[in-house]
Amino acid sequence: MSAIIILISVSLTVAVIFLIAFIWSVRSGQYEDKYTPSVRMLFDDNEIPEDLKNDKSVSKKIKKL
Repeated sequence: MSAIIILISVSLTVAVIFLIAFIWSVRSGQYEDKYTPSVRMLFDDNEIPEDLKNDKSVSKKIKKL
């Protein structure tokens, strides 16, 4: 019987810790951006910045890739 009481108290403690962590993350703005994650896969990550496009040594290295 004492093992059940210990397990219930430990599980309630863990649940309260997770609830506090969730409330803290919501208040800090973790879940505010709903649009960007859905379109992030549409953006090309291999874009070359404009200042590097004009650099001839960098463009030679890029052409080799």
